[in-house]
Amino acid sequence: MRKGREIPEFRKRLLTWFRQFQRDLPWRRTRDPYRIWLSEIMLQQTRVAAVIPYFERFLDRFPDVRALAEAPEEDVLRLWSGLGYYSRARNLQAAAREIVAKHAGIFPRNADETLDLPGIGSYTVAAILSIAYGAKLAVLDGNVARVIARIEAVRGDLREGRRWQTLQAGADDLLARQSAGDWNQAMMELGATICTPKAPQCLLCPVAKFCKARQFGLQKVIPEKRKKRATEEVTLAAAVLLDSQGRTLLLPPPHGNGKHATHETVVPLISKMWHFPTIVVEHDAAEELRAFLAKLFLSWGSDGTLRLERMAKARHAVTYRAITLLPYRGVLKKLPPVDGAKLISLSDLISPSTVAVSNLTRKIARAALAEPVAVSASR
Repeated sequence: MRKGREIPEFRKRLLTWFRQFQRDLPWRRTRDPYRIWLSEIMLQQTRVAAVIPYFERFLDRFPDVRALAEAPEEDVLRLWSGLGYYSRARNLQAAAREIVAKHAGIFPRNADETLDLPGIGSYTVAAILSIAYGAKLAVLDGNVARVIARIEAVRGDLREGRRWQTLQAGADDLLARQSAGDWNQAMMELGATICTPKAPQCLLCPVAKFCKARQFGLQKVIPEKRKKRATEEVTLAAAVLLDSQGRTLLLPPPHGNGKHATHETVVPLISKMWHFPTIVVEHDAAEELRAFLAKLFLSWGSDGTLRLERMAKARHAVTYRAITLLPYRGVLKKLPPVDGAKLISLSDLISPSTVAVSNLTRKIARAALAEPVAVSASR
């Protein structure tokens, strides 16, 4: 795009469109940096529709940065439970504690100080500071990169280092510096609702006349698809053990000291949350699960008195892993004791849960609440 009269017209068209057609989202009704920051973290790799109820519930419990900083981590993870990518919640609270300790509870205005906070990168810095404080910083995320790539007909992998730097320079050039917050939201909104990855709605685009990709008929091939990591198939077996009161046993979040009862290969898949006794299956799910339980419950032993009943399998995905879940249900008069374990009703694990569990654990709980599949436990 030429830097003469085209850029001012581009800015005017896009801002006019955004102010007329933007979606009414709760974080757009405020300039509070805490709320804007929370929304940006929640929206990472998560759909807007999924985020809204979590955003509202989270603010009800943690209305400001001090409330978040002072809360038990268990409460934070419980309110985040179901959103996935739980390191986001842990980093959010770590950053809140740093803001209270180093910045008197006020979100910093300085870009370098903001970048030093846990879980915050250059995109998040630009988004928060521009929207909350009007800082003249241009955002570059996947949506904005796609818009600029189509406007300038940029070919190749957009995430490649030098190409990403070129796209950032393009975003900086286009930035409407007197309306930086609205501008950044407008660029993201255009990418999210009009200039979408698979089916761009060029006829509705307010800046289509400037788009080189459309002029060359390349809007459906820009950006080029990135090579994805090969999918890894994983099978997990989980034990849903119930006592005479209908309570089940959950193991505590594993820690990095190697002194937890959880099968170590499972740790990255359960998001370090409360979980059922779970193993990665190598050959025979039921026998391997039974052996794991015998080791976990040393006083219970492995005399085969526990009948494991297979329930309907489920599917789950964690990043590049495609997971097959094989839940087994076992009923005991009394559940064996395990250090740090929690006894809880299965229904309390269904969203919104009363304990911090991942979606993987919630799927297993749903399977246990449904009718079990009549399959021999030895298979």
